[in-house]
Amino acid sequence: MKNVRAKKHLGQHFLRDETIAEAIAKSLPDGTSNVLEIGPGMGVLTKYLILNPEISLKVVEIDSESVDYLHEKYPELTVISDDFLKMDLTNLFEGNFAVIGNFPYNISSQILFKVLEHRNSVPCVVGMFQKEVAERIAAKSGNKTYGILSVLLQAFYDIEYLFTVHEHVFSPPPKVKSAVIRLTRNSRQNLNCDEKHFFTVVKTAFNQRRKTLRNALSGLFDKTLLTDPIFDKRAEQLTVEDFERICNFSHKI
Repeated sequence: MKNVRAKKHLGQHFLRDETIAEAIAKSLPDGTSNVLEIGPGMGVLTKYLILNPEISLKVVEIDSESVDYLHEKYPELTVISDDFLKMDLTNLFEGNFAVIGNFPYNISSQILFKVLEHRNSVPCVVGMFQKEVAERIAAKSGNKTYGILSVLLQAFYDIEYLFTVHEHVFSPPPKVKSAVIRLTRNSRQNLNCDEKHFFTVVKTAFNQRRKTLRNALSGLFDKTLLTDPIFDKRAEQLTVEDFERICNFSHKI
């Protein structure tokens, strides 16, 4: 099979197994209609999305060379020449839309934080990430890889680790493995606490994850509240619901 450039975020590595791209495209739930692909590059994934007649596809690409190529290769495709992180996503589609892509690894977390801001418009995300990041997002409480991204995303999405992408499918092989995960919007419409405070507590707790919550969160809560047994735990031991409970204590900010 002819080699095709995989993605700029993997440097000059070439994808030798296009079944990976096809598998990513097929990981969208049945019935998905509106889809935004982030960073299509030279269309490795795009061409499989286009094959699905049920999908109304738009792509956003920041690289001008790739934009020109996509316009020439797929003249009917809506190609948005822009930076996804700076885009206004309102009115992008009529109704909700899924997000998909072989995400640039250096901004993959930022992409997901932007998705969180628009979570009521984005019922599904399918993406390739660096394997360590994918594992962190999908990790459950009690796991050593469980962290800030795990809690904030799992508050609003169910996470599925779909499959690992090994180095040998690229030429030359990159130094890291990749993985594909799927995020599906859950039934939680709003947090059972102040959302801004929730984000602050989660980030503060994990920034000092080796400490008990009593020490890590001492700057956010009155000492009288820190006597609750839940503060004997460390951040990685808490579920989303546990963090909600903590945030409903009276706090200093």
